[in-house]
Amino acid sequence: MKMEVERGVQANIGSLSHPNEQVEPEAAVPTCHNGTVSEIPTIDLNDPDQERLTGAIAEASQEWGIFQVINHGIPSELINKLQGVGREFFELPQEEKEAYARPRDAKDIEGYGTRLQKEAEEKKSWVDHIFHRIWPPASRNYRFWPKNPPSYREVNEEYANCMRGVVDKLFWCLSLGLGVEGHALKEAVGGDEVEYMLKINYYPPCPRPDLVPGLVPHTDLSSITILVPNDVPGLLAFKGDRSIDVNYIPNALIVTMGDQIEILSNGKYKAVLHKATPHKEKTRISWPVFLDPPADMVVGPLPQLVNGKNPPKYEAKKYKDYVHFKLDELNKKWLLF
Repeated sequence: MKMEVERGVQANIGSLSHPNEQVEPEAAVPTCHNGTVSEIPTIDLNDPDQERLTGAIAEASQEWGIFQVINHGIPSELINKLQGVGREFFELPQEEKEAYARPRDAKDIEGYGTRLQKEAEEKKSWVDHIFHRIWPPASRNYRFWPKNPPSYREVNEEYANCMRGVVDKLFWCLSLGLGVEGHALKEAVGGDEVEYMLKINYYPPCPRPDLVPGLVPHTDLSSITILVPNDVPGLLAFKGDRSIDVNYIPNALIVTMGDQIEILSNGKYKAVLHKATPHKEKTRISWPVFLDPPADMVVGPLPQLVNGKNPPKYEAKKYKDYVHFKLDELNKKWLLF
């Protein structure tokens, strides 16, 4: 597959590949900062003109792989509550947070973890984090949901319920943008069994942010990621040979295309290369929700998009196999957690 930026993804002649199955060294990532394009697209998700809305989402997903949506229907008060309970959890004493730690022998990623004690030279992430699934209800493991603050569970459940309408509209518009039926992409990633994996990233002030990356440049494993940050900047998106600061609009949602959407669209939509960095003086927090197919779901290019003139560019794989391979490669290259 080709892109303007070397993202560690190559479609070799005579073979099929997946995004980022070949992970390039960090030096291959563009470092030129803020070129002629300085803002990611902003889209009104409540636009009554369906054709215009579909076109805007499809174009942003093809050209950028990232955009912000406003008027999305999730109350600003709920977003503020989500941010509040998340911040309160990470301000708890360390031993209380450790009660939700991911077991060392666990195969799943749910639970609390930290990389704050590592030395900068190890190129580890300067970040606390917690993962837990928030949808569907049957996937929730409350063992990893903080009990303190007391409203944490109620707020996250309400957020998941409100998120569903946003997710359905995004999948619908992305499908129509490919010229297929509106339900096609959602069904291809599991339908009502799509898993919403919430992660909270907590980046405290970092004395040497130039030495300790928040995260290495990467694309997301998921189909789509929907993110809310706090008001501290630190998210970079790469487009062509440039990196762009993502200037967050308060109470908007940042939407990024992940690897599975790129695969399903047979390369029409682009998984965006991006990274997060800590701030020297302020705490940065973000709340991404990764929309993951069920582990045994086989994901490949939509059959409706493949023909003799447009052969499949990616091999169909079970999602769990794709995740295992990519994380294994990332761990080898960059020692990601």
